[in-house]
Amino acid sequence: MQKSNHNTIKWYFIVNPAAGGGKVSKHWAVIKAALINEGISFEACFSEKKMHAEELTLQAIFNGFRHIVAVGGDGTAHEIINGIFNQTVCPATEITFCLLPIGTGNDWIKTHRIPKKFREWLICFKRGKTSFQDIGFIIFPKKGENNKCYFMNVAGFSYDGYVAQKAQGLKAAFLNSLFYLEMTARCLFTYKVPDLAVLFNGQKKEGKLLTVNIGICRYSGGGMQLVPHAKPNDGHLALTVAGNINPFVVLLVTPLFYLGKIGWHPKVHFFQTKNVVVNPLGNAPVWVEADGEFLGQAPAEIGILPNALKIIVP
Repeated sequence: MQKSNHNTIKWYFIVNPAAGGGKVSKHWAVIKAALINEGISFEACFSEKKMHAEELTLQAIFNGFRHIVAVGGDGTAHEIINGIFNQTVCPATEITFCLLPIGTGNDWIKTHRIPKKFREWLICFKRGKTSFQDIGFIIFPKKGENNKCYFMNVAGFSYDGYVAQKAQGLKAAFLNSLFYLEMTARCLFTYKVPDLAVLFNGQKKEGKLLTVNIGICRYSGGGMQLVPHAKPNDGHLALTVAGNINPFVVLLVTPLFYLGKIGWHPKVHFFQTKNVVVNPLGNAPVWVEADGEFLGQAPAEIGILPNALKIIVP
């Protein structure tokens, strides 16, 4: 780990005023005053629409900023990460990223134990310790072309993608992680499990698969551990493949999601790999999400960039 010198660094804060059900908009004035009071050099801008934070990141890096803070939740961070890895001005490892967590789920920070309370976060931020974590990427078709999307936490196929699709536009109305649990339960009885194939490490898992999760970090969906074997800097994707489990059984074992014990079920299998390919085997769509954001549908190829993202950690 390294330590940053805040006296010589100028930070760029990308603020999502809608994050956390509007909490960011309410608290930004107090946050800004605290940053000024601590002598932190920074500029700030506000995102105005979906994927705007990615555009702002691209512009900030073009303008010379190399230290970026996302003010919002996992969705805001996801957009900024895609800006960092889609820009061509400098190597992504020259950018330092930090998340000030004011979101609905706040899942990514759990793996790194980044404080959620602002005063504790500010101490961590000023201390300036940095570390590196892996970054995942997904290549999938979009508008007739191959599209590449980066993710920093967990990607989900099949049921998780379906839930993300249904949740689009709803997260802003909810203020806590119970939203994800409610969405997961609500969608179970309307979802038709598709046939798909998952290829990795020379192996193949195929048939009706309820969900496929691929993780860099451990937590998603408001504190669920669908990839409890994930480590953020081991150079591997943590892969969880779940077979066609009865919806009533899923509801019954929901506490296991939060305890990291889903491997108890005989239809749930854990693997580690560097590449995954997900292919539909029928006409039913296999939906895709990453970091809680709906992307589209498979076929898809997933890979990893080891130690690619520089982050502020406690």
